[in-house]
Amino acid sequence: MADVAALEERRIMVAVDESEESIHALRWCLANVLSSTGNGGAASDTLILVYVRPPPPVYSALDGAENGRKHHLFGTETDFVPNLQPPETGYLFSEEVTASIDKYSRDLADSVTEKAHKICKEFSNIKVEVKVAVGDARDVICEMVEKMGADILVMGSHGYGFIKRALLGSVSDYCARNAKCPVLIVKRPVE
Repeated sequence: MADVAALEERRIMVAVDESEESIHALRWCLANVLSSTGNGGAASDTLILVYVRPPPPVYSALDGAENGRKHHLFGTETDFVPNLQPPETGYLFSEEVTASIDKYSRDLADSVTEKAHKICKEFSNIKVEVKVAVGDARDVICEMVEKMGADILVMGSHGYGFIKRALLGSVSDYCARNAKCPVLIVKRPVE
């Protein structure tokens, strides 16, 4: 029975980002999950590195005006109260600024995935695939699990407490509840 399991291809997905926690999770996965089959993983194992770029910022061109008229808090122009008008809702960036933000995001993705891929080269008999996607990390990672047919998802944890997790949200908590495969959350040791 163990021989059959060793012959099956395992698709192990590791979510990486620029944090030390994700790099620790990758190293832990390489040392403990892939090496558990002996000599750095079976030749049929595939490690899928997933990096999710944040979506480009979307700013409204509205500045509190609609069709050239100011919004009125109380419905009519006679009810206009200038100091209580909503502040500007955003700015419209030029194409150069938007392109610069996008280039930075792409360069960061390249840097993170290159660093992760370099760590994986220490294990010569693993197939490594790198996937970069754009969107909300929680949703994208869960979608990639299904799309890529991952057998397990390995992620790092920032170790936020209950309140921070509730306020900021936790990608690993969300994936643990919603991914269609087992999720292994690796906590970084406290130093």
